[in-house]
Amino acid sequence: MTQTTFGRFRAFLGLERNILVLLVAIVLLGLGEELWVSFVPKYLEALGAGVFVWATYRTLKDVLDAIYQYPGGILTDRLGRRRALVLFNLLAIGGYLMYLFSRNWPLVLVGTLFVTAWSSMSLPATFAVIGDSLAKSRRAVGFSVQSIVKRLPIVIAPALGGWLLLRFGIIQGFHVGLVITIALALGALWFQQKFYVEKPVEQPPRPSGILATFRAFDPGLKRLLVSDVLARFAEGMPSALIVIYTTTNLGASVAFYGTLRGLQMLTAILFYIPAGKLAERWGQRPFITLTFCFFALLPLVFAFFGLGSQEQVNIFLVLAFIVAGLREIGEPARKGLITDLAGEEQRGEAVGVYYLIRGFCVAAAPLLGAYLWNISPTLTFAVAALFGIAGVIWYVWRGPG
Repeated sequence: MTQTTFGRFRAFLGLERNILVLLVAIVLLGLGEELWVSFVPKYLEALGAGVFVWATYRTLKDVLDAIYQYPGGILTDRLGRRRALVLFNLLAIGGYLMYLFSRNWPLVLVGTLFVTAWSSMSLPATFAVIGDSLAKSRRAVGFSVQSIVKRLPIVIAPALGGWLLLRFGIIQGFHVGLVITIALALGALWFQQKFYVEKPVEQPPRPSGILATFRAFDPGLKRLLVSDVLARFAEGMPSALIVIYTTTNLGASVAFYGTLRGLQMLTAILFYIPAGKLAERWGQRPFITLTFCFFALLPLVFAFFGLGSQEQVNIFLVLAFIVAGLREIGEPARKGLITDLAGEEQRGEAVGVYYLIRGFCVAAAPLLGAYLWNISPTLTFAVAALFGIAGVIWYVWRGPG
């Protein structure tokens, strides 16, 4: 490929220097974390934790994901993009080390306070880097590329992580994955320090505050938030338990589960750009409706199917994880609608408050799922499906777009 051709390719995809540095960091940390993040419930189980601890872990992640994005945005503006990204990377490495040296499950929960720093706090920095680097007309391409790149590690790494657990055992395999993650994170840290070109940081406007920002929400954004919360509740109730259900109740190996996670993300990647392009032509509403339908359909599939021989169960699991991937089909349209309804002024703060509220509302979902799980796993999936169906009905009736 000639330099001119490569330059055109970069320009077409909006791959400016700082965006390339960001994407490299996303890939390296994603490849590392995805080796083991799907198997944390299995790791907790091996350390003696029960179903409520698995659910507590997921609830903690959801709460931190909600909380961290707000200070992450403030630190991004105050420290500058590069220093903020380096800080979030270092905090995550501290959490990886806690996971690595944990001999009991409470330390894993403590480590999660730090591990989540990269995945949650860095999101506002990601938006800022793309916004700084690309003109307004090119930002949609930048966000599309970032979304795809973020998902690419999930196609590969979970299958490798499952093989590590199968080869070395749950605890030792998990630790091998963590060592690889730390090495990749250090590589990302060096790459950011060496190649990111920092731009002068302007003093950001004083934040309006969470309550004032929510009150100023467009009515359509508030109605979308209701459907989004119901759909994510349907996702969150069984989310920490699906790996246990798949490998214990349905008899799949951890390696096969990793392959299924990869299939899920590959499905999402294949539909992401075509769905976004079609939404530009046909409008956002049909695709947002469709994505909420898939959020409702997935727990229904798990609730009422999955019986038969192991070969039949494996075929069912392949279909189920394809459905899981199809939940992404309306994500470009949903994110575009959120951005449109958030308005021009203090858009970042409005988006942050949207996800803050959503995260807190959904935080109780894994605990409710765990409570129902002790009665019956099928009950967990069935109730989750009801939340999903409610989200679809609300959006069809009152949703914007």
